[in-house]
Amino acid sequence: MSDPVSILLVSGSTRAASSNTAVLRTAAAVAPAGIHTELHLGLAELPAFNPELDVEPLPPPIARLRARIAAADAVLFCTPEYAGALPGSFKNLLDWTVGGGEMYRKPVAWLNVAPEGRGDGASAELAVVLGYLGTEVIEAACVRLTLAPGAVGGDGTATDPAYRDALAAVLRTVQHHVAGAART
Repeated sequence: MSDPVSILLVSGSTRAASSNTAVLRTAAAVAPAGIHTELHLGLAELPAFNPELDVEPLPPPIARLRARIAAADAVLFCTPEYAGALPGSFKNLLDWTVGGGEMYRKPVAWLNVAPEGRGDGASAELAVVLGYLGTEVIEAACVRLTLAPGAVGGDGTATDPAYRDALAAVLRTVQHHVAGAART
C-alpha cells in the first residue's frame, strides 16, 4: 500500500466566517481514502513581507508555512477576490514563498467559489504568481465551485452532498496527478 497523498489546504481569507475557508474545511472533511489534508489557517499571523527578514532564522510563522509546504505533496488554494485581484494578505503569503523554493515544481490547484462573473481576477492573478514561483498547475483541479449563500452548516462546512462530492472529486484529481507524477 502506498503512502497517502498529502495536500496542504490554504485559504486566502482572514475572515473567521469565510466561505473560502469553509470550502477547504469541507474538503478536509470529505477527503477520500489515501488523501491526507492539512488546513493552514495562519494567514493573519504572517508579518508583512520584507526581504531583509527572509533569512535564517525565519520569523516563526514563515518557518511553519514553509515547512508545511515542503511536507505537502500538493497545495490547494481557495481565495476570495478583493478589488478585482488577490487579497493583500494572501499575496503576502505567496511573497513569503518566493525565497524559500518550497513551491518550485510543487503541484498546485485552486478553487473559485465566487458566483459566475466574480473571482476571475483573483484566479488570473494567482495563475501569474504561481507561474512565477515555478509551480506545476493541475489544470483539471482548478475549478469554480460556487458556494450558495446559506450553504455552510453550523460545523463550518458545506452541507450539500453534491457539493461535498465535487470537492472530493477535486481532491482525487490532485491525488491522481501526484501519483502519476511519482511514477514518471
